[in-house]
Amino acid sequence: MINLSSFSSSSCLTSYVPRKVGIDLKQPPVFGVRRGLVRGVNPRSELVSDRSPDVESSSSSSSVLKTASVSALEALKISAADRYTKERSSVLVIGLSFHTAPVDIREKLSIPEAQWPQAISELCALNHIEEAAVLSTCNRMEIYVVALSQHRGVKEVTEWMSKVSGVSVSEISQHQFLLHNKDATKHLFEVSAGLDSLVLGEGQILAQVKQVVKIAQGVPGFDRKIGGLFKHAITVGKRVRTETKISSGSVSVSSAAVELAQMKIPESSYDSVKVLVVGAGKMGKLVIKHLVAKGCMKMVVVNRTEEKVNAVREECKNVEIIYQPFSNLMSCASEADVIFTCTASETPLFLQEQVSTFPLLTSQNGSQSQRMFVDISVPRNVESSVSDLEATRVYNVDDLKEVVEANKEDRLRKAAEAQLIISEEVQEFEAWKDSLETVPTLKKLRAYAERIRSSEFEKCIAKMGDLTKKQKAAIYGLSTGIANKLLEGPMLHLRCDESEGRSLDEIVENMHALNRIFGLETDMSILEEKIRSKMEKAKN
Repeated sequence: MINLSSFSSSSCLTSYVPRKVGIDLKQPPVFGVRRGLVRGVNPRSELVSDRSPDVESSSSSSSVLKTASVSALEALKISAADRYTKERSSVLVIGLSFHTAPVDIREKLSIPEAQWPQAISELCALNHIEEAAVLSTCNRMEIYVVALSQHRGVKEVTEWMSKVSGVSVSEISQHQFLLHNKDATKHLFEVSAGLDSLVLGEGQILAQVKQVVKIAQGVPGFDRKIGGLFKHAITVGKRVRTETKISSGSVSVSSAAVELAQMKIPESSYDSVKVLVVGAGKMGKLVIKHLVAKGCMKMVVVNRTEEKVNAVREECKNVEIIYQPFSNLMSCASEADVIFTCTASETPLFLQEQVSTFPLLTSQNGSQSQRMFVDISVPRNVESSVSDLEATRVYNVDDLKEVVEANKEDRLRKAAEAQLIISEEVQEFEAWKDSLETVPTLKKLRAYAERIRSSEFEKCIAKMGDLTKKQKAAIYGLSTGIANKLLEGPMLHLRCDESEGRSLDEIVENMHALNRIFGLETDMSILEEKIRSKMEKAKN
């Protein structure tokens, strides 16, 4: 587990071993520039063109070479600037999950919830990271960022992960996955919907995504794009579960055991029955948790030691869990209505001759009822001949497998339905995110118009001489009215409004057209300004 308290993001590792997973780290295509060259500019060809055929002296050659070297250097400088002016900021997810990394790697990289705000701050202090969020669970450790440069952003985040965890960059790169923009959005929506979980459709991950928003809300760096992404992911997770019911139906043996027993008991409620769980290991713990989830608030647990039972008690607050040693197994079972067995015993714990001596059970109306054994152990804890007794019913793993497989198939069908919902939601979010690109142009266009209006207003007032306040106000109102009317059309065509029927491509095209017409494009892009600002702060 990462402890961020002893680390600072002011320095980065120098070694980096890139791995091609979704993004080519060595030469990412989004840069639109070949390494070291500007499009259409070749330093080597400049060297040839500057050399005159009739120049023979070494001094002349040296001068030409010097000029060519300067030209090549300028080309490289222009290339760096061009890379930032052409590139847009990207939403990236850099992470590891149970699909790509073993638990011993994931646990080293995990970040406790209490340290998420600090992690966001440190990530956003990196030169090319503008926004960030951390999703760290037992099955995944994912970092979502808005990167001012895709390639450099991935490099900086990976180096930061290595620095704070102690895991080498090369080892992280072997297990990490990288997704950007639309793919990153789709991934988080699938995670929130439970489609990327170990158990398809499980609900815990949605609560964990909500926790990210709860903890990160108000933290500098958890801003418009990343905050909007996570909030939309919560909406998607809720919608998928509501419309597809993907979380219904047990898909594990332990949950199926609890669900099957509930179907067979009176009124399908654990309120009126005495429950015994034999074994508090991994499977026993899961059975107890599923019982609690189904409303069972009191149970007896038989285990060899009380330590594991106490651990379960800590996790299941407000539930009465009574511990009994194995020496009291038969007396506890004789008093129980439903008995779950889940131990690693290689020999049966319940034999027919033992169970036959148990007192008969009677229901609330006085009629005789059967005692139920749900045996999920392999080897079985309940002897097969116990099922021959009239007063008992025995279910084992094979009886549960049918329920589990049927539910798994049902969830797979629902997952296909969920993908249609996710595709629709991804399109909606990406349209919103891309529409934010027009905001700088809107601001620059209004500022451009205001500069002209203000200048012409001042000229007009100077020419007209002495004017009353009322006359000046009238002229001011006239100038602002004209400016606003002229801006109305261009501004309208830069806004995303489905009722107007404009596509996102059309809006972006309008934005570029206005930038050209009114000369709104500056020599230094917004991205370059942000990067230079970050670098200046880092120096101070």
